[in-house]
Amino acid sequence: MAQLEGYYFSAALSCTFLVSCLLFSAFSRALREPYMDETFHLPQAQRYCEGRFSLAQWDPMITTLPGLYLLSVGVVKPARWIFGWSEHVVCSIGMLRFVNLLFSVGNFYLLYLLFRKVQPRHKAGSSVQRILSTLTLAVFPTLYFFNFLYYTEAGSMFFTLFAYLMCLYGNHKTSALLGFCGFMFRQTNIVWAVFCAGNVVAQKLTEAWKTELQKKKEERLPPIKGPFSEFRKILQFLWVYSMSFKNLSMLFLLTWPYILLIFLFCVFVVVNGGIVVGDRSSHEVCLHFPQLFYFFSFTLFFSFPHLLSPSKMKAFLCLAWKRRIQFFVLTLVCVFLVWKFTYVHKYLLADNRHYTFYVWKRVMQRYEIVKYLLVPVYLFAGWSITDSLKSKSVFWNLMFFICLFTVTVPQKLLEFRYFILPYVIYRLNIPLPPISRLVCELGCYAVINFLTFYIFLNKTFQWPNSQDTQRFMW
Repeated sequence: MAQLEGYYFSAALSCTFLVSCLLFSAFSRALREPYMDETFHLPQAQRYCEGRFSLAQWDPMITTLPGLYLLSVGVVKPARWIFGWSEHVVCSIGMLRFVNLLFSVGNFYLLYLLFRKVQPRHKAGSSVQRILSTLTLAVFPTLYFFNFLYYTEAGSMFFTLFAYLMCLYGNHKTSALLGFCGFMFRQTNIVWAVFCAGNVVAQKLTEAWKTELQKKKEERLPPIKGPFSEFRKILQFLWVYSMSFKNLSMLFLLTWPYILLIFLFCVFVVVNGGIVVGDRSSHEVCLHFPQLFYFFSFTLFFSFPHLLSPSKMKAFLCLAWKRRIQFFVLTLVCVFLVWKFTYVHKYLLADNRHYTFYVWKRVMQRYEIVKYLLVPVYLFAGWSITDSLKSKSVFWNLMFFICLFTVTVPQKLLEFRYFILPYVIYRLNIPLPPISRLVCELGCYAVINFLTFYIFLNKTFQWPNSQDTQRFMW
């Protein structure tokens, strides 16, 4: 069975890479000049490729650290020495974009390894489910599209997944080092290094919690009753656990590489005067609570075969009725957050090349009341996502949602790219769905990708005051 799974995996990876190469060729023919953010990334990478590393050569419009450019030079430069290619060829737009295609192959393999590690392997059918799940996430539309442009998404995903994998295998020093590499691609990836540390802490807390419950069961202590009794028990347990020097020292010895990385990040923020390098005017930090709701909706849309069904809707409505007072209070809180903390970034309204422009203009902005009417959808999506993670421990869920909150809420700009990493982490950790649902999900992703690429390559337009060709994209 293991050998057969290896054949399935090789076939899936080979076919995906072949299709990606064909799409890359189409992209290269249609897009011979830098597009969108590539107008900043590509010239900077080419300067590094030519050996110009001084700060005077840095484009102040770039807001991320130079991880992508440094690694690209490390990949393309040896090609010049091995094959004797000219600098013009190895530093060309096509070669630099091809680096992300190589990252996509690495991401495919890492996703497969993560599914093997995270998901149990006791079922005969799980090998097919793992391959299908890997293939589905590898062609996840928002991620897959950026494999063909010189953006930071593919590399950022690669190092974050690699760090998570090393964390699960207990190699925490390597995990922290890879987390640093991810941070060099995008500063917000530090949150996922914290998630790796949190994964270790959650594992130890879960073990201690199970021991505590077993002890109480043996001692036949009366259970704590009343509203939020489970919540109070967990808080009490966390308080007692954190008061133990032995427990804290054990956690420190396990997580010190991540603590060192977080310390270095704090030093960077202090020295740099903020998390953003370069142009900070368009990347202001704010408490944009509805970003969390947008992520829930985004996840519900792309994981609808797993999250949306008549039985789930019925269960949600029954729970809402059973706990109607709590549900009513939660709805009021969400309405208040939407009312007071909805921010509209200037790029969202100004750039009609992104799909988010049309989502906002034709849904959110059409009528003022729409954003409030969507609150029940947000609540259902949030509940459905939480319900799908019930196989994970309460402490793992706590760590995940804290990291999700930290990585989404401070962002003022609504952009689907920012949801890629938390979505993939979420999708990796839900139980393996039935094959029928995976096929449905993969089919939907294939249709979305086809439409996205077709529109991007063929449905071009021009702005009235510009001769440049514009294209629609994520």
